[in-house]
Amino acid sequence: MTIKPTRTLERDRLAERVLNLFASLNMCVLATSDPDGAPHATPVRYFSREFTLIFTSLGSSPKIRNLRADPRISAGVFAPLAGPESSRGAQLFGTARVLAPGDSAFDEHWAIVSPRIDEAERAGFLADPSRCVLGVISPARIVYTDHWLKRDGYAPRQTLTLS
Repeated sequence: MTIKPTRTLERDRLAERVLNLFASLNMCVLATSDPDGAPHATPVRYFSREFTLIFTSLGSSPKIRNLRADPRISAGVFAPLAGPESSRGAQLFGTARVLAPGDSAFDEHWAIVSPRIDEAERAGFLADPSRCVLGVISPARIVYTDHWLKRDGYAPRQTLTLS
């Protein structure tokens, strides 16, 4: 009979693991709902600041239209699998806001994104700030999964509540 570990990580240790995951990766799958309630999931590259994820987009994209109508989101950040016991990732649940040039918080968030944009991207839509918006994901809850935690007697799924 196998005993499933149930121990919970201390909040500071869990937060550190989540922040490490966000800092070591740069892609997530963002899930929104269209006006009819149908799900829309799309991969986006993100830039992190603490527990906030920021992504760039065309202001006319379906994900941005969906967020303007309904800011509730779910997002998944995940590391590549190296085997069945190597699962590591996070599910984020919360809201996202859309920031356009001229919005009060746009410049603050653009300062996080801008230094990390490739030259090739600067020739595309990001070269024209009037077409570029930022999505700012603010999770209220993060479910962190790390199967390596079982080795130390911790449950592989841990929940971090932020608000």
